[in-house]
Amino acid sequence: MRKIDLIVIHCSATREDRSLTPDDLETLHRRRGFNGTGYHYYIRKDGTVHLTRPIDRIGAHVKGWNATSIGICYEGGLDSRGRPADTRTPAQWSSLWQLVNLLQEKFPGCRVCGHRDLSPDRNGNGEIEPEEWIKACPCFEVKAEFGTRAI
Repeated sequence: MRKIDLIVIHCSATREDRSLTPDDLETLHRRRGFNGTGYHYYIRKDGTVHLTRPIDRIGAHVKGWNATSIGICYEGGLDSRGRPADTRTPAQWSSLWQLVNLLQEKFPGCRVCGHRDLSPDRNGNGEIEPEEWIKACPCFEVKAEFGTRAI
């Protein structure tokens, strides 16, 4: 088993009034040149968690961090007008919380963050601020939800 020290949360950048199945996600990733879905887990609006890539396979979800991370993606992340928004349903929130807890039990000391939290610190102040985000993904503040377990 590879060393895991980070869980990275993503959104699918799908409008809240649309759906994106695991097969649709796979197709999108293959079109981008990946050999399948880049995330390890995908959480649908109804809270169903899909294993989309074996954990022992390196992901393709955040450049420079894939070797020792697990990628979790939730369906959504855009409001009905296509703007970044936390569109998670209560079922998604619950499934995400449970999955992160389970993974942190399996990989003690593993930290959690959002994709945007791995953006470069362009002004060098030691903090990744909204104006430095490469993307808004996952469209919510991971640190506010996971506290000291977050980076």
